[in-house]
Amino acid sequence: MSSPTPDALLGPADVRELAAALGVRPTKQRGQNFVIDANTVRRIVRTAEVRPDDVVVEVGPGLGSLTLALLEAADRVTAVEIDDVLAGALPATVAARMPERADRFALVHCDAMHVRELPGPAPTALVANLPYNVAVPVLLHMLDTFPSIERTLVMVQAEVADRLAAGPGSKVYGVPSVKANWYAEVKRAGSIGRNVFWPAPNVDSGLVSLVRRTEPLRTTASKAEVFAVVDAAFAQRRKTLRAALAGWAGSAAAAEAALVGAGVSPQARGEALTVEEFARIAEHKE
Repeated sequence: MSSPTPDALLGPADVRELAAALGVRPTKQRGQNFVIDANTVRRIVRTAEVRPDDVVVEVGPGLGSLTLALLEAADRVTAVEIDDVLAGALPATVAARMPERADRFALVHCDAMHVRELPGPAPTALVANLPYNVAVPVLLHMLDTFPSIERTLVMVQAEVADRLAAGPGSKVYGVPSVKANWYAEVKRAGSIGRNVFWPAPNVDSGLVSLVRRTEPLRTTASKAEVFAVVDAAFAQRRKTLRAALAGWAGSAAAAEAALVGAGVSPQARGEALTVEEFARIAEHKE
């Protein structure tokens, strides 16, 4: 693998210059905050443990700050970008700044929530600075659609990072925590300050690492059935599971029967349960 030129990554002046040339103004609507610090993107790549044989998928590459750092380390990178202008410009940025790796880069111009297939070999890793407003649904969609993704590292709003990595009993444990845990072992992997972005967001960011379960969760219930229990349990957080799951089960008595059958107290609340316990409840629905 040939080495990229030392100044291939984008610095603050490069990012602003590129944006000005394209007439791009980062929009809140798409949660756009561009990373302007080369050390930060290299740190993300290191934390993601990107290997020379990895096929990385990146969602929301923007102007290409992280894309270029990923291309330095991975075998190939596929970026998924919804924005017309950014999608049109990124291949040229890669070709200009890292010509020796340009043939290892592919761009998919569409909404990540609608991606069903990617060009080239199956992705082994997902590394992305996810737009804050759609981070959780995009993450869950990608994990579900591409089971070949073994390792994921995403940068999200700090509060979202806390929720994704929370365990049972935590105040912020909820639907994202349980659903992410269906696919992977999830943990916080660091914090990112506001000053590495342009424009600087008014919230801090966090890194979340997800390592896919080597063995899928053992349950006779389908993912859809388990997720239906999870959604019902957290829709009314303050209620006991007997009450919260009454609609899902058909009645409070039926909910109680499913809970007792699963070995879960009908007086418990959703935030106390593991994903395995939610799966057992789904198995016991009459």
